[in-house]
Amino acid sequence: MSRFPRALLAVATAGATAFAFAACGGADDDESGSSGGACDGTGMKVGTILPQTGSLAFLGPPEFAGVDLAIEEINEGGGVIGECVEVFHEDSGDTTTDIASQSADSLIAQGVSAVVGAASSGVSFQFIDKLYGEGIVQISPANTSPDFTTYERGDYYFRTAPSDVLQGRVLADQIIADGHEQVAILALQDAYGTGLAASVEENIVEFGGEVVMKTIYDPNASEFSAEVSELAAADADAVVLITFNEFTNLAPELVENNLSPQDLGWYMVDGNLSNYGDQFPEGMLEGTRGTFPGADPAGIRDRLLEINPDLTDFTYGPESYDATLLLALAAQAGGSYDSETIKDNLVDVSREGTKCETYADCLELLDNGEDIDFDGQSGPIEFSPEGDVTAATIGIYEYEADNTYVNIDYRFQSLE
Repeated sequence: MSRFPRALLAVATAGATAFAFAACGGADDDESGSSGGACDGTGMKVGTILPQTGSLAFLGPPEFAGVDLAIEEINEGGGVIGECVEVFHEDSGDTTTDIASQSADSLIAQGVSAVVGAASSGVSFQFIDKLYGEGIVQISPANTSPDFTTYERGDYYFRTAPSDVLQGRVLADQIIADGHEQVAILALQDAYGTGLAASVEENIVEFGGEVVMKTIYDPNASEFSAEVSELAAADADAVVLITFNEFTNLAPELVENNLSPQDLGWYMVDGNLSNYGDQFPEGMLEGTRGTFPGADPAGIRDRLLEINPDLTDFTYGPESYDATLLLALAAQAGGSYDSETIKDNLVDVSREGTKCETYADCLELLDNGEDIDFDGQSGPIEFSPEGDVTAATIGIYEYEADNTYVNIDYRFQSLE
């Protein structure tokens, strides 16, 4: 990958659309230069481009909570280089809008050193080049498209969610283990949908099954009669539904055409695995299985609820928390919170050092001159040179009669 000097960032006051969060203490609150006690003043600025609106808006609350929890803990622990970290929240919208690109412009103007986001792979591709041109680090808690691994302008791009190479392998293995042999795939047309569909297809075939149908659909469609008819004629015994929120329109059409989870196996993914409750008739999703990346969130759940007591779904909350802590640790390790320093230290703080799991413990090690290996709430994070996590836990879930899901297993997978 090519490297070039980081462009100077324009420094501006916070825009009206951004929400600034900084648990900063005054000068009298902190007499140390780094760890221990509250931070002093405002230094490092972090932006987020995460979904407040659009087809992935249901993922926004846990992601924002994860970022804000990390910022709170960073600042309570002394900040970065003794100064408080400030966060500016912006909306990502979805791929049908230009909201994310406008949000990137706003954050660039506010002088951020790094951006957490987006949730959607397709949305991240709307502004990754813009951040690359400014030399600003981007770290996504939820992008899973394999396309990012080899993206030529990805020097400043990292992610704490694993590539769908891993999720596709686990999902395909579960489908075959459940006794299915004739598998259909319905996937939305974007980098996430097509990438995950390809991974599932490859692994279904490798594990001895047959993909009898793979249809890539327009996610902006208001109805899915053509896709439902194609599935009905495909003689499948299972269907993989790689969708976003359009699932709420697609699912009833499938049921009305005798293609319910009780008629053939339904398998869902992180883009649509959500607690639907009374959005659907009782029992409609019962027996449906699905996957999403991430270890058991039990260790962080209560702390996320302190940030947002209304959370009912914690998807990508741990990954968002870890992404934010890694940015701060990289800056602290490099002795500066400019984006170039953060980029140059992110891989190093994630591997081949002394293990640490909290910001305070990692900061103490850094203060003592030790190299660190941060293991997060989402699992052991070890970045490859391309900015991918090289191993991850994938959770397997099953829906109960109330249309909410429970965990039935976790599978650890490695790219190495």
